[in-house]
Amino acid sequence: MVLRTHIKDITAYITRDGSEIRELMHPAVQGNKAQSLAEAIVKQGEQTLLHQHHNTEELYFIIDGNGYITLGAEQFEVTVGDTICIPPGTPHCIKNIGTEALRILCMCSPPYNHDDTELLE
Repeated sequence: MVLRTHIKDITAYITRDGSEIRELMHPAVQGNKAQSLAEAIVKQGEQTLLHQHHNTEELYFIIDGNGYITLGAEQFEVTVGDTICIPPGTPHCIKNIGTEALRILCMCSPPYNHDDTELLE
């Protein structure tokens, strides 16, 4: 069985943290099992809400733009080509500090679930 999607066919939605998301592959839709993959967009000058996931480990891969991420007690700049691991239970948010949309590939294991997202602000 081939599981394949195309970004143009996927409708975006806003997550609890305020980012615009396109779920590129998610078990609830495509039937894969252990992870999800999404494109997140943070518009120029915007920031996601500080939040954490109790069960999910996230990997962020920066596709376009520049950001400033809060990851627990640490804060640092991120740019195209950076990959960041966000362990479960780690408070995090990201701010777009660039002049274009900040685009991020978000890989989640177990798959992203609204109920696993706790807003902290």
